[in-house]
Amino acid sequence: MTGRSVDDDAVANEGYAKALGARLRAIRMQQHLSLHGVERKSSGKWKAVVVGSYERGDRAVSVQRLSELADFYGVAVSDLLPPDDSPFAGGPTSTPLSRIVLNLDKVSALTDAHADILRRFVSSIQRQRGDVGARTLPVRHEDLRTLALMYDATIEALTERLVRWQVLAPESVIVDSEP
Repeated sequence: MTGRSVDDDAVANEGYAKALGARLRAIRMQQHLSLHGVERKSSGKWKAVVVGSYERGDRAVSVQRLSELADFYGVAVSDLLPPDDSPFAGGPTSTPLSRIVLNLDKVSALTDAHADILRRFVSSIQRQRGDVGARTLPVRHEDLRTLALMYDATIEALTERLVRWQVLAPESVIVDSEP
C-alpha cells in the first residue's frame, strides 16, 4: 500500500485532467480557434465535442492523441502539459540532474523502428526554439519527461535507450542514480 486511498488518487487524476484541459483550452484560444473552428480546420479529424471534453477534463486523452493534438496546434507536447509549478505536474523528483544533448546527425541516421517518435519530437523542439540549423540539441528535463511519456517509459529507461542508440553528443552528462 502506498498510504493513499483510491479516493485520493481519483481526486489527483481529476485535478490533473482539469489542469491539462486548461492548458489545451489556452493553446486553442491563443490560436484564436473556437471548438467548431478546430473541427473545421482539421476537416473533422478533431470533433468539437471531443476537444471540449478534453478541455473540461471530462474525458481522458491518450499520449498518442495528445501528441497528435500538439502536432495539429503546431506546439510541443510539453506545451500542452500543466506547468511544473502546478500541483498536478508531479512535483520535484529525486532523480539526479543529467544534461542530455542529442547529436542530430546521429538521430536522423537512426534506423530503429521506434526512432520516428524521437525525430518528430526533435523537429518539434527545433521549430519551437527556432533552432532549425543546429547540429546538437540540448534537451531540458521537462522535454525529456515528455519524450519519456511518448515512449511509455521512465526518464531513466529513455536515457538508456538514447545511450544504446548512440545519439548523445559528447557534452551530455549522465548522472547515475545508483549509490
